Amino acid sequence: MTLTFGKGSLIFIDYTAKVKDSGEVFDTTVEEDAKKHSIHEQNVRYRPKLVSIGEISYPVLKGLDEALANTTVGDKLTVEVTPDKGFGERDPGKVRMISIRKLGDDAEKVSVGDTVEVDYKMGVVRFIGSGRVQVDYNHKYAGKTILFDVNVTGSLDTPSDKIDGILKNRLLVEDSKIAFDLRDNEVSISVPEEIFRAEGLPITKYLIQDDVFKFVPTLEKVIFVETYVDKQDQETYVDKQDQETISKTEEKAA
Repeated sequence: MTLTFGKGSLIFIDYTAKVKDSGEVFDTTVEEDAKKHSIHEQNVRYRPKLVSIGEISYPVLKGLDEALANTTVGDKLTVEVTPDKGFGERDPGKVRMISIRKLGDDAEKVSVGDTVEVDYKMGVVRFIGSGRVQVDYNHKYAGKTILFDVNVTGSLDTPSDKIDGILKNRLLVEDSKIAFDLRDNEVSISVPEEIFRAEGLPITKYLIQDDVFKFVPTLEKVIFVETYVDKQDQETYVDKQDQETISKTEEKAA
């Protein structure tokens, strides 16, 4: 008997998503599909998506999550996600008329269909006239039934596989630059040199350790190591001040 995935399972899926009533394809992990439907983006890494069944760490729409819980590796299926388990129903109360002056200096450049930010909220312009603008704050696909063509490509079952998958998902570097050493109840993660000064690195480290402790509960410590190379002498050393250890005890105390 083939077992399906339980809550907290980490799996990989390829998918292509489209609006049921119009056939509009708006999202995909498959580069060929992106090119075919003219939604390809140069700065996007097209690869299977990491999903955590029933968890918020690597979420998908509720309707898709529920369907994936009943699958196994190798399954190919089409999942129909209704608004109540997708992007929500349309709410007329989220469509508002505002003064065009609230759009600031770019007001004259705005056209119907543009996405704008007003009062720290993103919305779509539906109407412009008489010095006023109608902005729709509903999600673009609110009220729409979405079809997902899904291929379950793999699952992460061992501690090593889970850590590898988490790092490849969280660290925006080439897979070949991902390195870690897993021993007993701790893991040492080598931080790639190219992101030493990345603005969001502290947050990335926090998310990684949070995921690792959640999905590999046998671990007690996560160590981040930044290794610097003396470019003149070609001598490698580890700056002790840049070695950071996180333990479950410290995490709970915080």
